[in-house]
Amino acid sequence: MDRRTRLLASAAITVGRLSDVLTPLGELFAAHGHELYLVGGTVRDAVLGRLGTDLDFTTDARPEVVQELMRGWADNLWDTGGLAFGTVSASKAGQQLEITTFRADSYDRVSRNPEVTFGDTLEADLVRRDFRVNAMAVRIGALGELEFVDPLDGMADLLEGVLDTPALPRDSFNDDPLRMLRGARFVSQLGFRLAPRVREAIVAMAAEIDRITAERVHAELDKLIGGEHPTEGIDVMVETGLAERVLPEVPAMKLEIDEHHQHKDVYEHSLTVLRQAIDQEEGDPDLVLRWAALLHDIGKPPTKKNEPGGGVSFHHHEVVGAKMVRKRMRALKYPKQFTEDVARLVYLHLRFHGYGKGQWTDSAVRRYVTDGAELLPRLHKLVRADCTTRNKRRAALLRSTYDDLEVRIEKLAEQEDLARVRPDLDGNAIMELLDIKPGPDVGRAWKFLKELRLDRGPLPREEAEAALLEWWQGTK
Repeated sequence: MDRRTRLLASAAITVGRLSDVLTPLGELFAAHGHELYLVGGTVRDAVLGRLGTDLDFTTDARPEVVQELMRGWADNLWDTGGLAFGTVSASKAGQQLEITTFRADSYDRVSRNPEVTFGDTLEADLVRRDFRVNAMAVRIGALGELEFVDPLDGMADLLEGVLDTPALPRDSFNDDPLRMLRGARFVSQLGFRLAPRVREAIVAMAAEIDRITAERVHAELDKLIGGEHPTEGIDVMVETGLAERVLPEVPAMKLEIDEHHQHKDVYEHSLTVLRQAIDQEEGDPDLVLRWAALLHDIGKPPTKKNEPGGGVSFHHHEVVGAKMVRKRMRALKYPKQFTEDVARLVYLHLRFHGYGKGQWTDSAVRRYVTDGAELLPRLHKLVRADCTTRNKRRAALLRSTYDDLEVRIEKLAEQEDLARVRPDLDGNAIMELLDIKPGPDVGRAWKFLKELRLDRGPLPREEAEAALLEWWQGTK
């Protein structure tokens, strides 16, 4: 049995496990004279043995007919705006279903918004899809029987691990430039490579990605960086010029030699840090950690300085880098908290290197924990991932030193609540002691006590009050 036959047999078994949903659905559509097919990523993932709970279908039935057929059969039925594009969304027995009428759209090639028109054949629907590996289908018969349908030979591409377009790449990308970025995303998710003609077309047409909204770009970037092979997907973006349009700070790092001279450039170093950060993940992809790992050194190009004797420095690149992260992620319409989390990790990633051989005071350790706050577990991983030296002795020393810092944090945490370092007096106590009313002075006093708490740890109330009174007298 050759590999194609084995994969198809395995896919049939995988899809067959969904018979409780597929058989009655096939019967329902057939009884009303309509065709029904599993299609797209659902079929691709079934062949690859990675089928999830999201099922995509296509049919000759018009959307209002699909909606009527599903009403009463599906557990839930809803419209998130897809109905205008021919898509009915539903759930059944824990599966999420999207059923879309055959499409035969045309594009204005100015935006990526199609003039939605419905088609009459499966073949015409498949040929308008992004890649041939996503243009395979499985017909669901009247009795739930399954028939693999592959008029564009997407299986051949899947077997070769290649991404090629059903139509000419230039035509496909002119219709919808987002498909170029989807190509890089599928490289990351599937571990496939771009067909030469696809890569050439992206290089020639990279600027067309500017037609796509920031929201759609950032959705694709998240899927790419959350894939199993994100560094390969990032490489595709950089090598084809897409990154220059959507994430220019990343290819800019290619020109910067890192100060340790241990890597070809900061770009390669950053990809290594990303891989090492991923190795520390537990469970699902951590997008905050991954973005911080990729972008932690983007402040190096604008802070590069050639030093006497041929050295290179990047002073305060973490400060500049955090500002650049905020600017880029805001442009890409990322949520405020997500943006701030990534920027804060970038800002803090160098802090540990002042630890030396453990000379930090308890006050410095408290500040490290307080500044890291809820991001501290991610900061631990980022700092460890940022050790990419090939010098085994130096790498072991860095690991040992960070181990020591984590032990100190644990010991301090046993003695005091490091997770919530707050002043020893609250606002009411401050106002009562200083005989002042609510206003800026209360905030200044609170800040003084917070700094005191960080420096000296928890204090008896009497000592905190005495220190506050002394400070207050000194401000007058």
